[in-house]
Amino acid sequence: MTTDDTTTAAQHTTDDTNVADDAGDDFTVTPYDVSGTVDYDRLLERFGADRLTDEQVARFPDHPMLRRRIYYAGRSVDRFLDAAEAGETHSIVTGVGPSGPMHLGHALVFYLAKELQDATGAEVLIPLSDDEKYYAKDLTYEEISTYRDENLRDLLAVGFDPEKTTIVVDTEDAEVMYPVASAFARHLTQSTVDATYGEPENVGLSFYPAMQAAHLLLPQLVHGEHPTLVPVAVDQDPHVRVCRDVAAKERFPVSKPGALLGRFLPTLDGPGKMSASDDVPAIALTDDPDDVRETIRKHAFTGGRASVAEHREHGGDPSVDVPFQYLRFFFERGDDDLARIETAYREGELLSGELKELAADRIGEFLTAHQRRRAALGDLESALAPYRLTDAERERARQAVGLRR
Repeated sequence: MTTDDTTTAAQHTTDDTNVADDAGDDFTVTPYDVSGTVDYDRLLERFGADRLTDEQVARFPDHPMLRRRIYYAGRSVDRFLDAAEAGETHSIVTGVGPSGPMHLGHALVFYLAKELQDATGAEVLIPLSDDEKYYAKDLTYEEISTYRDENLRDLLAVGFDPEKTTIVVDTEDAEVMYPVASAFARHLTQSTVDATYGEPENVGLSFYPAMQAAHLLLPQLVHGEHPTLVPVAVDQDPHVRVCRDVAAKERFPVSKPGALLGRFLPTLDGPGKMSASDDVPAIALTDDPDDVRETIRKHAFTGGRASVAEHREHGGDPSVDVPFQYLRFFFERGDDDLARIETAYREGELLSGELKELAADRIGEFLTAHQRRRAALGDLESALAPYRLTDAERERARQAVGLRR
């Protein structure tokens, strides 16, 4: 058992919602607000997670976002890897809040989860937190339901194994999710919620950590105690920490969920978290590839020089170049190819406009394939049916927290 396994969320939540509070820091990272240039090393100090080791990365199925440390830290990762290697039950939980169209910043974690499932046979749970978005956003349930249905189409287009994947929607699965969340809510105090998230704007957001715990622990309630891994961007880590505290209560036959923490896909105008609500356009999964190319040409921040002659002489800076970062995150899978692109850009052989075109090509190929699968789904209700909780699974979840019909 590691130090992380014995530390509860309540022991390390004080003031960890806003990293900008410390002198010299100029960024904020919470589940509801990300701003400034994020210092990922500083976040690890504040959140108390462990940086992934070379050995751990080597034990995962090969993936560029792990090799390149896009996902760079975690909690209880070895337990998940041990179970996967032994062929024992293990699960992945990662979800989305339906408050707008799904964009690239949403999509990459689901494609990672899908590849992990293909390689290890992991059970995957995908929760859609439509209730949280009602509490946190200025949206009606009617508006959220429209986004929810579109988000569901994008999730189904990823291609998860329906025999090993469950999709839940909080309001549609309320007869199981809310009783389970209520059982967990008894083991959360308002002081823990306030210390972790700041003072909530309404009682819905005060209760939501209990619902998030229901999401993260549901695979164990259905399939029995086993290691669960939650791949998320670092702003969502507070949910995992609070849930680990809930899971430590002896009443529940569950293990603390582990976490795989990732960096943010940058906005087109530079460092920051890609968001559909920002002024700078995000690249939605339903965007036409030709329109995406124009968006990248017009808006993508580059590390190039002021003139072609200067760029040829001094080269560009790929570390701040958004098109290069998109290739590094996901869209150039080969490390050797990525290294050649980086070298050519640094040496001035590759111009910023050419790098934009290369990124647009790769992203367009990805979107075309995704949209082809999305269009083939047909009726949403029928396509979604194999991914729903069964009646037996719903009852097992209720019974696991001491509820009976």
